[in-house]
Amino acid sequence: MSLDTSVTGCLHTPVLRERGQREVFCGLTGIIWLHRKMQDAFFLVVGSRTCAHLLQSAAGVMIFAEPRFGTAILEEKDLAGLADAHTELEREVERLLARRPDIRQLFLVGSCPSEVIKLDLSRTAERLNARHGPSVRVYNYSGSGIETTFTQGEDACLAAMVPGLEDTRDANLLIVGALPDVVEDQCLSLLTRMGLRNVSFLPSRRASDTPKVGENTRFILTQPFLADTAHALERRGAERIVAAFPFGEEGTTDWLRAVAKTHGVTLETFEAVTAPPRARARKAVAAHAETLRGKTLFLFPDSQLEIPLARFLARECGMLPVEVGTPYLHRGLMEPELALLPQTVLSEGQDVDLQLDRHAALKPDLTVCGLGLANPLEAAGHATKWAIELVFTPVHFYEQAGDLAGLFSRPLRRRALLEGAKA
Repeated sequence: MSLDTSVTGCLHTPVLRERGQREVFCGLTGIIWLHRKMQDAFFLVVGSRTCAHLLQSAAGVMIFAEPRFGTAILEEKDLAGLADAHTELEREVERLLARRPDIRQLFLVGSCPSEVIKLDLSRTAERLNARHGPSVRVYNYSGSGIETTFTQGEDACLAAMVPGLEDTRDANLLIVGALPDVVEDQCLSLLTRMGLRNVSFLPSRRASDTPKVGENTRFILTQPFLADTAHALERRGAERIVAAFPFGEEGTTDWLRAVAKTHGVTLETFEAVTAPPRARARKAVAAHAETLRGKTLFLFPDSQLEIPLARFLARECGMLPVEVGTPYLHRGLMEPELALLPQTVLSEGQDVDLQLDRHAALKPDLTVCGLGLANPLEAAGHATKWAIELVFTPVHFYEQAGDLAGLFSRPLRRRALLEGAKA
């Protein structure tokens, strides 16, 4: 179906809103990909030993490695108010900066324990900025899992950076969302070949490349979970470019076309730049669509990627979404996606027991869910795909479209092989 075809899709579909027990990681998880992206940044979690164990196990850091994140562990005396946690935290930061002079951006990341005892990390960040700026920029944000899902850690991080971005009156394009370096390079190559200049990324790889923002800035999101960052940029006067998200050939083309239209790129130039990678993407996806076509799909709410992924799997791979759940449905960000998504059940939030009952009744061929649900569902005979893998893996833009489809075809192929071996 052409993107120029008039469709309404799920724009007016009623949404089942659930408020019950949830199965999600906390926002601290975002550090795992953010610390890899920002090469001169350090993420210091102010939390418990549980926070430290989560990051160590999830990131797979070897014991002799020195990663760009750590945990300032709150001891019992801190929690009991027997020590000034603010003073102790500042002392730990001084030790960290003395040991790691390469740090140019320091993020103080709040957790459930630090929020419960009301640590004021914003004031601590202000004091540290006055002491160490401008060579080191100190930010703070919350990665607590009390009210957030795991991808909102990135949103909170980037939103915290926006107020400190330098002003500019120059016309510029800002690409928002942490992308693997190889994907970022592909994106920049496409935009440069279309004639765009003054393109920057948030977050940047190094502090020296941090973008500027002003009333002549236009920005476009690469991730659907960056609502707070988008609002922060708009408060700085920047204008958001509205588009579907760059997953698969169709979403990537819509995303690039929206950028091209706002920057006066001719149709001939756009077609010349995008036609070859579009063809490669369609061919790569087709190899996996043979496995996926006609299969039913159920997405539990986890990463906020669910609606764009369901659109991609339905329209480009021929799958049949029977329920698309998402932690939060931001209609302002999702309108282009909802217009393209074929009619299905939409749910927002989670009551995990009720959702599991619906899942059992529908018996989908493939289930996308968090790690906490995957193993029990596999044991019950369902093919699953871990939602968190979709955040760690390069999946954006044309050259990754086949890899994205492959993430969903492999569980079905594996199950078919296992069933064949049993037979």
